[in-house]
Amino acid sequence: MEKLTRQEEKTMLALWKINKGFAKDVLENFPGEKPHYNTISSLIRSLEGKGYIDHNAYGNTYEYFPIISKEDYTSSFLGTFVNNYFESSYKDVVSFFAQEQKLSVSDLKEIISLIEKQKP
Repeated sequence: MEKLTRQEEKTMLALWKINKGFAKDVLENFPGEKPHYNTISSLIRSLEGKGYIDHNAYGNTYEYFPIISKEDYTSSFLGTFVNNYFESSYKDVVSFFAQEQKLSVSDLKEIISLIEKQKP
């Protein structure tokens, strides 16, 4: 899966939010400061080229939809992140966030509970 730029990720977030839509719909749902319409069109073409989205044509108008799910992208992105910054150790990731006080004790207990529910 090819890495996305920050603007491409924001475009995908908008498209995942609406599930399918025209460029104007993607622009309306773009998180944060909205780029120019032509920028959205360029980002959409780039995402199509990278295999993240496809379209249905209605004459000269295109309706876009994601072909990579948010879950698949998140899994790939997090896997790469953990490999690159934490030497493939998810324990080190949790430890880092706990030390940075981004996770509370109750958050950690909830994580433990989720893990215990996964055990066979």
